[in-house]
Amino acid sequence: MSAHGPRRTADRRGLSRFTAPRPPREEQCELCGAPLAGERHPHLVDTEKRALACACGPCAQLLDRSGDAKSRFRAVPGRCLSDPDHRLDDTAWDRLRIPVGVAFFFHNSALDRLVALYPSPAGATESELEPTSWQAVLAGTRLAALLESDVEALLLRRHQGRTECYLVPIDLCYELVGRMRLRWQGFDGGAEARADLEAFFTHVRDRARAPQGSRP
Repeated sequence: MSAHGPRRTADRRGLSRFTAPRPPREEQCELCGAPLAGERHPHLVDTEKRALACACGPCAQLLDRSGDAKSRFRAVPGRCLSDPDHRLDDTAWDRLRIPVGVAFFFHNSALDRLVALYPSPAGATESELEPTSWQAVLAGTRLAALLESDVEALLLRRHQGRTECYLVPIDLCYELVGRMRLRWQGFDGGAEARADLEAFFTHVRDRARAPQGSRP
């Protein structure tokens, strides 16, 4: 972490969908205004505004240009992978100098660099890593080479003496940030936040699959 310390970088418009009370009216596509039926709908990353946008199916298909490095909108994919064979030990984690046991990393194409964030009572907080630190993270897991810029993240959790390592959709990480921000109490988060954190990672474990070519 640099001498300037951590700084909050999450776009409030992107994060508010996970922290603000749900409005009484039906949720709408943020691009065309069409109603979004049900809880699940596509998300697009607006790379210019560094924000998530709820989208209807047609808008997601029309605007998604994930294969174009210069595109503004990119659809958030649904895959979730685990890496039980990673080499991220205590030494690698300590080099990250992150004050909590959860962090996520993604490549920001606009900045052309890796961004490291962790949940806090204030929202998503960025840790300004030295290159040697994030290179140690990338070298410790095969999942780093599979990440899609802007829309997927490497999610790490240090818990009870071991590190869990996942590749997840970026909106899942911001959902975690929003849940922790809502429930955090006191210095250590409190029982409600810890229980919600456990429930979140139980869901990730159940959803995650090993990448092709991993050891049985």
